[in-house]
Amino acid sequence: MNITITKVSYDDKLVLSNIIQLYRYDSSEFDGHALNSHGLYMYKYLDNQWTDDYRYPAIIKVDGEIAGFVLIILDVPKDFTKLSKTNKTNVISDFFILRKFRRKGIGKQVAFSIFDQFKGDWEVKQTLTNKPAYEFWKKVIGDYTNGFSYHEEVLKNEQWTGPVFNFKSGEE
Repeated sequence: MNITITKVSYDDKLVLSNIIQLYRYDSSEFDGHALNSHGLYMYKYLDNQWTDDYRYPAIIKVDGEIAGFVLIILDVPKDFTKLSKTNKTNVISDFFILRKFRRKGIGKQVAFSIFDQFKGDWEVKQTLTNKPAYEFWKKVIGDYTNGFSYHEEVLKNEQWTGPVFNFKSGEE
């Protein structure tokens, strides 16, 4: 199984937009997103993926077939993150693996690859009601850090409600 993670060029914006529709549909049972009057799920940060230097949108493929995406925010300032106490932190903004590719270790391999590629402090959060995402990230981050060098907290405030993980990957 050949897994690739490729930065999305602006020319492939429509591809990412289409996959985001699947993601929003899949997660709507947990976060309450609704279709707009055109029958689409909106994602207000789509254009920002190419206008903000700190964003890194990537398509995940398995044996050449699109299998999902990951949206990363790199080196964000302290006031942008929820728990990090460091000056700059990487954040998994959104992470999606299509159902047919789930439970095969692909998501874990992608996460490990991303953490290894972008060394430093990380923050991963998910919606409070999304128990499958919580279980996935708890296991993946626990495995990545050998179960001992991460911090987990459930936040309930005006900015965010849900679990947040912080940890460090590799040497900076």
